[in-house]
Amino acid sequence: MPSAAFAQDSAADEAEAVEDGAIVVTGFRASLETAVNKKKTSELIVESISAEDIGKLPDASIAESIARLPGLTSQRLSGRSNSISIRGFAPDFSTTLLNGREQTSTGDNRAVEYDQYPSEVVSQVNVYKTPMASLIGQGLSGTVDMRTIRPLDAGKQILTVGARGSYADLGKLNAGSKDFGYRVNALYVDQFANDTIGIALGASYVDEPYQIQEFNAWGYPSAGTAGAVIGGSKSYVTSTQLTRFGLNGTLQWKPSSTFTTTLDAFYTDFKDDQIKRGIELPLYWSAATLSNTQSSNGFVTSGQFNGVKGVVRNDVFQRNAKLYSFGWNNKYEGDDGWKAMLDLSYSKTDRNELNLESYSGTGRNAVGATDTIRFTSGTQGTVFSPTLNYSDYNLILLTSPQGWGGNQIAPNGTSIVNGQDGYYNDRIVKDQIWQARAEVSKDLDGFISSVQFGGNYTDRSKNLVPDEYFLGLAANTNGTTSVAVPSQFRLGSTNLSFLGLGPMISYDPLALLDAGIYKLVPNAYGDVRVKSYSVSERILTPYLQANIKGTLGSADLTGNIGVQANFTEQKSVGATAVFLGTLPNGAPNIGAATQSDTTRYTDVLPSLNLSLRFPSDFVIRFAAAREIIRPRMDDMKNSLSFGYTITPNPASPGNFIANITGGSGNPDLRPWRANAIDLTFEKYFGTKGYVALQLFYKDLQSYIYNRDVIIPTSELVLTPPNQANVTLSPNAVLNIPINGEGGELYGVELAGTLPFDTFSQALSGFGITGGVSYTETKILPNPGGKAEDLPGYSKWVANGTLYFEKGGFNVRGSVRYRSTFVGEVSGFAANRVRRRAAPEIIVDAQIGYDFQEGSPLHGLSLYIQGQNLTDEPFITTNPGDVRQVIDYQRYGRRFLAGFNYKF
Repeated sequence: MPSAAFAQDSAADEAEAVEDGAIVVTGFRASLETAVNKKKTSELIVESISAEDIGKLPDASIAESIARLPGLTSQRLSGRSNSISIRGFAPDFSTTLLNGREQTSTGDNRAVEYDQYPSEVVSQVNVYKTPMASLIGQGLSGTVDMRTIRPLDAGKQILTVGARGSYADLGKLNAGSKDFGYRVNALYVDQFANDTIGIALGASYVDEPYQIQEFNAWGYPSAGTAGAVIGGSKSYVTSTQLTRFGLNGTLQWKPSSTFTTTLDAFYTDFKDDQIKRGIELPLYWSAATLSNTQSSNGFVTSGQFNGVKGVVRNDVFQRNAKLYSFGWNNKYEGDDGWKAMLDLSYSKTDRNELNLESYSGTGRNAVGATDTIRFTSGTQGTVFSPTLNYSDYNLILLTSPQGWGGNQIAPNGTSIVNGQDGYYNDRIVKDQIWQARAEVSKDLDGFISSVQFGGNYTDRSKNLVPDEYFLGLAANTNGTTSVAVPSQFRLGSTNLSFLGLGPMISYDPLALLDAGIYKLVPNAYGDVRVKSYSVSERILTPYLQANIKGTLGSADLTGNIGVQANFTEQKSVGATAVFLGTLPNGAPNIGAATQSDTTRYTDVLPSLNLSLRFPSDFVIRFAAAREIIRPRMDDMKNSLSFGYTITPNPASPGNFIANITGGSGNPDLRPWRANAIDLTFEKYFGTKGYVALQLFYKDLQSYIYNRDVIIPTSELVLTPPNQANVTLSPNAVLNIPINGEGGELYGVELAGTLPFDTFSQALSGFGITGGVSYTETKILPNPGGKAEDLPGYSKWVANGTLYFEKGGFNVRGSVRYRSTFVGEVSGFAANRVRRRAAPEIIVDAQIGYDFQEGSPLHGLSLYIQGQNLTDEPFITTNPGDVRQVIDYQRYGRRFLAGFNYKF
């Protein structure tokens, strides 16, 4: 029998109902039919994907499955799809719900990172591209709602177990890393007390490696007549070990035919441990000299740098996030048409991100051998040919090869001398949401079929506390000491052959820190103090919605019209660093002037959704709405950082002016706002398939962008420069996020799911699903400036899956494409860096077999998957010249084999 948990609503049950002797559709085809039926019966414009069986989505992760839906795509991080873009908008413009409830995030903003959610505990994902008044937490580009199984709806006892192994074909790039991994999962569903009590318990554990080859260029300055040349390189091989333990539980009680209470709990413990080893090469932007160049059309394609002082890096990045989500729903459905609902929920994420840098080289600062390095630059980055042996533990020592940081004395008296030997940055982030919602509705006779009235209250807070230190060698008390890696900490060598650099020394910097080889020197400077912030929001959302059901000629007219209001109070607490002088031990005494601001605003959001349903299974939909998405939470931080630029005073020769420049968040930010219209034409073939033409237009009434603003210096808490002949400028220039006018975004989507037996029974079992989207944008975030692309915007997005499924055999191949886009990558201290990314084509495939009824192994499914089969790289470049590669990352292919068994 097919699983009854393909979907969360009765429509799915209809899609799976069969008569005795009928052919039962199972597996991937059944999941497609459920998704088609969800789209057909919904009053919103929605894309949907369902588990093809209990505990088994069609892909290895939720994000990869969602990225195959029409109009959606993903950006890869460390080789994984973990964020989703809808209709050309970055993840910041959408929201994600779990069982209809807002969720905290493991990122610095609101966007959910989907690798937090085990695919085995999710039975359906709905992506709503249009809003309605009763949809709480809606986004501007769309709303993603992940659904877990409801045990009373399942209607029978289910027990499934599954496991899979994975292999990363780049191999073990770092000493001590892995290339094989695994995941296991189990789910139990049952009903008791005459089907009045239901329980669902799910668990998943993942332990999988990811390997990455990363080329990164500092940039491409002009080398005179030779043209643009690589300024420096910071490239690595990165090995990631991802572990995640997830638990999900649902308890339902239906004491009467009119009342149901449901308790949900969800928990994940997510760890992302990375070791990054590479060699940072200061080249043109250093004391090194350039010679023997060859150029082509203003770009240096090869040459030689002399006197290069490389920095050998053994860095650690550890990310640990724990996510808790609880919900309690109470639903009353009276026989007289009255209905009521009360829903209470809580979501919390605690996150630590440790970035530990460790340096080594031939000697401290100006001491030690330099390298002569030949290089060749092209569309895959730069390949080097050095003369030094970076795997020689007698040559490459723990030290500060460039003398970065100079001399530093901390308030506690510890110090570094003649350069830091690394850096320790631990970011501590807490995010929590309390939410309460109540609704009353009444079924009516007539054109207005029912009316819903309700309200929601959301209380969210997010805060960041940085903990940063200079890393210094305990033995370096005189500013000249370098230390060989002790033999017990040596891990052999790591090969950088993809860069041409050969092997390099390898060690675990955390082990050296624990052993006392390194010491931590607190960084008490103002740029650290002002990174800390706290942002909170309180949002009251009343809404009123009327649902429509009538006829127009031979067609049925359904839909809804309503209005939602957002009464928002947002508060932001941050600080400005204040220099209070020098402590007796010589350390800077940095204080903080706390800043706290509260702002209130109201948004009124009307919405209309209409569906004209013809007897021929043809549906025309029209939607119009006012849409918003609240600002990035890190843009709302109430923190100010600044610095002085000393210039001669033209009005007073011999004296100078201290010009103040800096940056700040903006606690007074308002949301992005847009007026949106959608029009779709859909043709269905029962619940088997459909084709759809979807048109949309969004008029952005506001947009958030960064702009330099001038404010009086008197409004800042400043200490004048400690020089008698330097005066403060009367004005300061600060770069801050502000609200401005937006622009337009519009496009067309062609989507469909077509089983080929719709046209001929000879093609039974074959089918195709997917879509192609074209989006245009005219965004003018900077008044008077040129048009810019939204982050995450690709003009073309396409995906398709060709499948065959019959007699237990199933084969499918998938392709997804996105044109060039502005992607966000993580810089030092986890700050956002936007870069132009190259187009991508990702190819995946799967083959499997489901043992059929009558077989002693009935219920067992076996499968093999291949991901990123063409080894598609992630590439970013400087605008205007694809040869100026900033990032070139290879993730390799991944192969997976596993089983799922349903008792």
